[in-house]
Amino acid sequence: MAITSTICSSFKQELLVEGHNLTNGADSIKLALYTSSATLGATTTAYSSGQESSGTNYSAGGNALTNVTPALSGTTAVCDFADLTFGTATVTARGCLLYNSTNSNKAICAIDFGGDKTSTAGDFTVVFPSATATGAIIRLA
Repeated sequence: MAITSTICSSFKQELLVEGHNLTNGADSIKLALYTSSATLGATTTAYSSGQESSGTNYSAGGNALTNVTPALSGTTAVCDFADLTFGTATVTARGCLLYNSTNSNKAICAIDFGGDKTSTAGDFTVVFPSATATGAIIRLA
């Protein structure tokens, strides 16, 4: 089992048929944490609670993200999110899935943390990179 950082293929196709609106607040975008037993990647099509992390102050389904209106960075479309903190959490995660809970929990992208990350009665924070053509978590060139 593995988590591969990628934009989900279904998300790419759904963009062409107006399946997602990432404009701030239009659709509810969530982030769910997953264990190293999870398989997430390009073929992931929707959120599933299977192999999701569990722990104190972390609930199944994760938390909503505050997203920033998509923009252009040169000729690349980018989308950024505010960093997300699960406060006073005791949880271990290998990666996460961003998904659209407004649109049938459809998958957007999978992110591999590169190893298990743990917090013990502390803040578990997912830090997003800057919204640039080479750094944004979602970028379409």
